[in-house]
Amino acid sequence: MLKTIAPAAAILVGGVFALGLITPPASAERAVPIPAPAHDMPAAKGLQTAVFAGGCFWGMEAVFEQVKGVQSVTSGYAGGTAATANYEAVSSETTGHAEAIKITYDPARVSYGTLLRVYFSVAHDPTQLDRQGPDSGPSYRSAIFPQNAQQRAVAAAYIAQLKKANPFGAPIVTRLETGQFYPAEGYHQDFFRRNPAHPYIVHWDKPKVAAFRAAFPTLAR
Repeated sequence: MLKTIAPAAAILVGGVFALGLITPPASAERAVPIPAPAHDMPAAKGLQTAVFAGGCFWGMEAVFEQVKGVQSVTSGYAGGTAATANYEAVSSETTGHAEAIKITYDPARVSYGTLLRVYFSVAHDPTQLDRQGPDSGPSYRSAIFPQNAQQRAVAAAYIAQLKKANPFGAPIVTRLETGQFYPAEGYHQDFFRRNPAHPYIVHWDKPKVAAFRAAFPTLAR
């Protein structure tokens, strides 16, 4: 998002960047091929939730809204307190929050491990420390907020599996964290769908969604 871009860079986003003269990195244009988790949660009845952080929540939300079995995705903040769970405070990079999404999904149709595979492969770059694309700061960190012990075990095992396989060619910096999830302001919800011509969406998030659909055609709606 534009809040972490210096004034000169912000002009580029509104001008040269908007004209397409600055392009997103390759990681935003294609998925990284990675194996499925060797360990996953079993199918279960009833809806469950997953909370992931990996850069601007606009793009994360957009990708997971494409996944079959996902009922809803909410943009928000995780890892800090309720008192500072608002855009202005989180933008100060002093609250401990990460921009995050809460995924409500049907585990009979899509597993937690499959969501993790999408998360690591295409939803964000798990090798970037406290940044994603044009955004920098700890609120853009790569972090998973397990909602129960089973999720924590599956996520930890998958991170270990990916570190051993080394498909990214760089260390994975994703952390497992604890903390409540707080929904973001209404104007952040469904931002991709409601603002398809926004320069940030066009140059950073549309390629990511296209990459997901190309890499995971059987998962895409």
